[in-house]
Formats: sequence, C-alpha cells, structure tokens
Amino acid sequence: MRIIFMGTPDFAVPVLDALIDAGHDVVCAYSQPPRPAGRGKKLQPTPVHLEAEAHGIEVRTPVSLKPQEEKDGFAALEADVAVVAAYGLLLPVAVLEAPRHGCLNVHASILPRWRGAAPIQRAILAGDLTTGVTIMQMEKGLDTGPMIATRTTRIEDKTAGELTDELSVIGARLMVEVLADLPRRTATPQPALGVTHAAKIDKAEARLDFTHDAALLERQIRAFAPRPGAFFELEGERIRVLAAEVIGREGVAGRTLDDELTIACGFSALRPTIVQRAGKPAMETAAMLRGKSIPAGTEIR
Repeated sequence: MRIIFMGTPDFAVPVLDALIDAGHDVVCAYSQPPRPAGRGKKLQPTPVHLEAEAHGIEVRTPVSLKPQEEKDGFAALEADVAVVAAYGLLLPVAVLEAPRHGCLNVHASILPRWRGAAPIQRAILAGDLTTGVTIMQMEKGLDTGPMIATRTTRIEDKTAGELTDELSVIGARLMVEVLADLPRRTATPQPALGVTHAAKIDKAEARLDFTHDAALLERQIRAFAPRPGAFFELEGERIRVLAAEVIGREGVAGRTLDDELTIACGFSALRPTIVQRAGKPAMETAAMLRGKSIPAGTEIR
C-alpha cells in the first residue's frame, strides 16, 4: 500500500520499520520539528525523523497542519492510508479524509480506557492489571474513533519505559496485520461506558508524597521511569527513584525506619532499590548509602 507515516518518539519507530519490512511503499514521513536538546542545545531531529531519513524516505516537519498549503501538500501524496503513532499534532478533517482509507492510529491502550496523551503512565498509576494496543480509525475527536483491532498484555511490575517498548512492538505487528486485509476489516464504535482520560504528565506529579500508601508510590515510581523520574528531596538534594519495593512496616510518614533507606508511608513503607543523585549515574541504593549514610529517623521530603 501507498502509506504516509506520522510519528515522533521512539514508540513510533518499530511501527515505521514494520511497514517498511512488510513491503509497503512509505511515500513520506511526518514528524515533529527538530528541537534543542543536550548540553549544547543543538537542534535534534526526532527518532522517527532519523529513522525515515535512514531509509531514504522524505520527511516533513510542519509546526501545524492547519495551513491550506499543508493540507494540499498532504493530499497531493495520494496515499492509500496514513498510519499515525504518537505524532503529537492535531490532524484537521481535510487531512483525516485525504487518504483513500483515512488515517489509522496505533494507540497504547484498550480504548475507550485512557484516551489522551499518557495512556501508559496512567494505566500504571491506576493499578490496572492489563493494557494493550488499539488500532483505531481516526476522526475529529480525541481518540474517539471506531476500533479496528486490539491486543492486550499484562502490566505486572513493568516500568513505563519497559511497557512502552513492549506496546510499540505489539502495535507494529498488529498494524501490519490490519493493513494486510484492510478492505475487509470492519471498525466497531467504542463503548459509551468505561471512558477515561490520560492527561499529559506534569513534572510536579513525580514528587513522592510519603503520606500516601507505599503501593501507590511504587506504581508512581514505575510510571515515571525512566522519565521524568519520581523523586524525593534530602538535605536540599533531589534524588530520583527508579525502582523500589514495598515493605510491610509502619512508622512516622516520611521518616526512615532503618539505615537501608526504608521510608515509612501513610500505609506500609517504601524502600528504594535503584536511585540517581544529581549529576551521577543510576546506582543501587546500597551503593549510594556506602558513600552517603542516611540513619534511621531521617526526615525525607
């Protein structure tokens, strides 16, 4: 099929690669514009931009698709279908309707649960047991279009980073399956019940509040690993927590219970197992404590 691909982050790269490997003609890739990154703040193309260029595919990086010239340029590609995976820009109706089979989205949840920008993180935070991927026919509303196919997976103790990698591979395979017999596929309207919204992650949500249940904080740590990284402050220093375990002990919330950095919470206790100090690589908590003693009774904010 003649395909326009639209995606931006690492999540979208396996989908692009799968389309190419399946023999489809990816005539153009759309991605977010390059943005400053790194210490030198040099403009850095997105992962999809780099991958498309590596395959000799034309890349377009408009800041908006609303201008008429952008709509006309999109329609002029005469695509059979547009495949969208975490693109990040609103698609006007003219763009949605331009390809012969419209625009298909790889969405990282089982719709209608977790419509929106951060479905993976929100599913982990909520304590969901399962999540998955939905291939959806896009329409004007935010993730409201009819569903063509779904595939589920268990969340278990996965971090957002691990689950993102898994779902991107699942989504890539599922999209190839859908495209293989697209004319015979039927789209089913989403159920009216069970709608939840996955709001964009605010960095302020990453601060650990030890008055909460330790189990909730452990999910928070996994939901924000590797980025932006859940954190607490100790003596004015911000320490990121990348992994932790729940310990069945009680005490004054926000105070350490021993010299292993076991922190009492509103219910039970939390023991970070992998941490990262500012300007340093991630390390096991035991390694940090060998250089920085944190005795029992220390207040953690």
